[in-house]
Amino acid sequence: MNNQPSKNAPWATGTPPGEVRLHGINWGGLKTLYIKEVRRFFKVQTQTVWAPAVTTLLFLVIFTVALGGARREVMGVPFADFIAPGLIVMAMIQNAFANSSFSLLVGKIQGTIVDYLMPPLSPGELIAGLVAAAVTRAFLVGGAVWLACALWPGVHVAVQHPLTALWFGLMGALMLSFLGLMTSIWAEKFDHAAAITNFVVAPLSLLSGTFYSVDALSPLFRAVSHANPFFYVISGFRYGFLREADSPVLFGAGLLLVLNLVLFGACYGLLRSGWKIKN
Repeated sequence: MNNQPSKNAPWATGTPPGEVRLHGINWGGLKTLYIKEVRRFFKVQTQTVWAPAVTTLLFLVIFTVALGGARREVMGVPFADFIAPGLIVMAMIQNAFANSSFSLLVGKIQGTIVDYLMPPLSPGELIAGLVAAAVTRAFLVGGAVWLACALWPGVHVAVQHPLTALWFGLMGALMLSFLGLMTSIWAEKFDHAAAITNFVVAPLSLLSGTFYSVDALSPLFRAVSHANPFFYVISGFRYGFLREADSPVLFGAGLLLVLNLVLFGACYGLLRSGWKIKN
């Protein structure tokens, strides 16, 4: 038996044991993490993709039928056409948050967080895999909600400016994905994540101009609405469908890009420090 050390051993190449030898982006690990996260929510697609479409359609029915909104017009378009884009992107961003806020949190609770920390993935790669899966779920939900709205009589959801709708849908999904990831790092139990959902995400979504035009509000509440980043997501996404917006589209596009860069930096710093994860 040959007891000589292998030429492929770490010390044979001059790299001390335990030192990272990967250089560049670990595409294999990143792809594996992304596929794992997508398969996780897709196994229960009835709950994660199709159920939000049904719930959102109920909002549409209530506001256009039960409240007589079918005869109203907002910003020169029928009320149903006005709220449909907002409902689509609202479902997208809420599900992006739900997806990204689950993975690390359930890993901490079940003791499987090591499955995310042990693989040779940098903080940036870990963020990319988790956020990309959340954005994928957001667009699948958006497609399901769009289909539900398109099949409902009297609702028109034709996209007139695809690039604008795509940009604001992506920016909104990224923003809530980063926020969800930060929540999963901070939270220690499901109640903590639910608190952020109920007291932060839901109020900001509902008070973002989805069901009304902020131009009809008093100056004070109009200013408060413009301080809500969700408002720019809703307004910009609606512009992609109606070519009508409550705010300057270019300003909103730039603001959301800067905000997402800041949130990415915050997520990167938290994961790199190991706060509430490696302790």
